[in-house]
Amino acid sequence: MTLVTPDAQSLWLFTIAALALLLVPGPAVLYIVARSIEQGRTAGLVSILGIHTATLVHVLAASLGLSAILASSAIAFSIVKYAGAAYLIWIGLKKLFSRPPEAAAVSVVAHKLSRLFRDGFIVNLLNPKTALFFFAFLPQFVDVERGHAAMQMAILGLIFTALGFITDSCYSLAASTAGRFLRGNAAYLRAERYVSGTIMIGLGLTAAFAGNPKK
Repeated sequence: MTLVTPDAQSLWLFTIAALALLLVPGPAVLYIVARSIEQGRTAGLVSILGIHTATLVHVLAASLGLSAILASSAIAFSIVKYAGAAYLIWIGLKKLFSRPPEAAAVSVVAHKLSRLFRDGFIVNLLNPKTALFFFAFLPQFVDVERGHAAMQMAILGLIFTALGFITDSCYSLAASTAGRFLRGNAAYLRAERYVSGTIMIGLGLTAAFAGNPKK
């Protein structure tokens, strides 16, 4: 099958629009920053991998037209929205009531990284606004006359995912650099689990009380 892409002008406009959106910190960026400050660069990058693996799922769904179901069904929107919000709140509560960092065992680092990947994946996968965003955003740059609209949307989604990985990595690197100094501060070490937990709970509550776009 021939690879069909939008025209060059549409690709440039899409890239500029995508970068403008990605450079504005949203819930995913706040999640990455919290993880990077708390556990360092590797944790931030693993979280990014999880988040953008889920992004690829949303891209596939949008390309196949499955996002239309989510956009047209208030029940589906509510189920996914509140499931994602509950998961964020659960992560925050678990952090708040966990042991201080110095009590954690070094031998569970590998498990922690796999858990970070899983958390990032689920947080983004259960975000209905991501699905709705791709459903609303990608078709604007598809050239219907070229045909294969699903393929064009998939290509645009892959570009968006790649750009998101780059911009989110920049946020992670900056946050982890600051985290090196923060982790050397005794007061921060005592308070960091409350800060991180509060951020996660705040993100969950924000998602839970965000209005349905159809209203």
